[in-house]
Amino acid sequence: MRFAGKVWRLLVGIKDGLVLVFMLLFFSALFAVLTARPSPASVRDGALLLDLNGIVVEERTEIDPVEALLAGQAPMGEYQARDLVHALNEAAEDERIAAVVLDLDRFIGGGQVHLRDVGEALDRVRAADKPVLTYATAYTDDAMLLAAHASEVWVNPLGGAVVAGPGGERLYYAGLLEKLKVNARVYKVGEYKSAVEPYSSTGMSELARENARALYETLWEEYRANLKKVRPGADIERITTQPVEWVAAARGDLATAALQAGLVDKLGNRSDFEKRIVELVGEDEWGEGPNAYPHTTLTAWLEDNPLSSTGKPIGVITVAGEIVDGEAGPGMAGGDRIATLLDEALEDDLAGLVVRVDSPGGSVLASEMIRDAILRHKARDIPVAVSMANVAASGGYWVATPADRIFAEPETITGSIGIFAVIPTFEETAALAGVTSDGVRTTPLSGQPDIIGGFTPETDAIMQAFIENGYEDFLARVGEARGMTRDQVDAVGQGRVWDGGTARQLRLVDEYGGLPEALEWTAAQAKLGNNWHVRYLGTTPSTYDTLLRQWLIGDGEDAETGGDVFARMAQGQNSLVSQIAADADRLLGARGVQAYCLACPAPRNRPQRLDSENWLVRIVAQLLG
Repeated sequence: MRFAGKVWRLLVGIKDGLVLVFMLLFFSALFAVLTARPSPASVRDGALLLDLNGIVVEERTEIDPVEALLAGQAPMGEYQARDLVHALNEAAEDERIAAVVLDLDRFIGGGQVHLRDVGEALDRVRAADKPVLTYATAYTDDAMLLAAHASEVWVNPLGGAVVAGPGGERLYYAGLLEKLKVNARVYKVGEYKSAVEPYSSTGMSELARENARALYETLWEEYRANLKKVRPGADIERITTQPVEWVAAARGDLATAALQAGLVDKLGNRSDFEKRIVELVGEDEWGEGPNAYPHTTLTAWLEDNPLSSTGKPIGVITVAGEIVDGEAGPGMAGGDRIATLLDEALEDDLAGLVVRVDSPGGSVLASEMIRDAILRHKARDIPVAVSMANVAASGGYWVATPADRIFAEPETITGSIGIFAVIPTFEETAALAGVTSDGVRTTPLSGQPDIIGGFTPETDAIMQAFIENGYEDFLARVGEARGMTRDQVDAVGQGRVWDGGTARQLRLVDEYGGLPEALEWTAAQAKLGNNWHVRYLGTTPSTYDTLLRQWLIGDGEDAETGGDVFARMAQGQNSLVSQIAADADRLLGARGVQAYCLACPAPRNRPQRLDSENWLVRIVAQLLG
């Protein structure tokens, strides 16, 4: 009886614990519903505060609460470029906003196309005679490109500004795989298709180097031109060609060097910066701290200024991030998820469709699934446009082929028409451990593919033939879409990556422009006049996700430092860990045929979403994370 009593008390304790957990979950959900949306009272006369604690993206990922809990730290903040542009456009015309405050102290970066779009919106605020002020302890390339549009750029005296330019090095694993006796079997088409080189080479091939150099030099030229346009007094030439002499002239004081070179306008700490804002918009009598100023956060401002819903809808579907099979996303382009969104929108009587692409590509099957879904809209005889953001390459270009009109920016990276597959086999690794294989075959393909015993020559030949056939499919889709012959497409294909300007000359792109231009063209083709509005397909954030962001990331109410120049440079280790884990996942993740662009730079330090079932990825993440 004594044992039975102990068991009973244990069961009662478990029951009480479960009841407590479910009650906590219920009241948390109730609190989420009641508090997730900002109160209208949150909008105040004064400044619009944009505290960019993270990166600017095309499409924001949803927060996984379990991952956030296990990580032990707040997830990276993500800010959709279109939200920032809309907020600034509304601020330029709203009398309640007297100034815009851009806090870049914890800003990590974003693509050049996104930063230019946001910068042009800042210019419109200034054109409305409203000051724009930025503050950071340390400015790097992306932050500097954004801050350059401000009327006053402030930097902490203990910080500074450094402009490094695009480019750098990546890792190659052929030497490691040789030591481990792993045979990375590569199947590809395209002389410039460099996505497989990390597994087959110890360094960059000359063709890949030639392509990368041309691409980065164009992006660098656009960067300097945009920076010089908005800050004509900045000595960009000296900063970028004689950085050591530039810093030495200021005796190693990076803040003073930035001031002397015209990159920043004022030296001061956060308190000094806030005093200046109080001079412009007044003091907040109910605010905390001695230099509190009345302000409205981005979340509250967007809630108070929703997008128009009058007129006929033009749908916008976003293909952002790596294109993968399944339901992944937002933030990754899951083929099934995006195709489902497009098919559901067939019942919405859309007047037109714009496909917004910001992707380096990925799965061929998922890309084709998205392409087929776009074609079903085109079959309704509505105009279909593609708007390319920072990257629309490989699979990102595959999904663009159904468009009636393709828009891109000079800084857009596109092309990379080519496909590949890579499969590791471990016959030499097994032999090293004393494991061998033997058996009987009835055909050359019996027991194939055999990742331990190795592939037969016939298997290798069939794999390569399959890849070559897939490349011909890619060429055919592009040729039909662009009115080019097979050989014409092949001449600009072969996996080569192009900037938007060159792609336009090669007929891969129709005209320069961003999402607004694509929407206006679509409305004109549909003969809507001004009687239309944008309907983003499948991008409404859940109440739960909104609450998690407010809890974990905040919305500009805290004034934490983002670190000095050395701290910014040290953040590169996060990118390195993500790169290693992503490369391991690409090799061992059991992926199919890929149309992916390795030469396309990913958004800075954006975390990779990896296959958690891949044992090597988990080991790498644990060892290096």
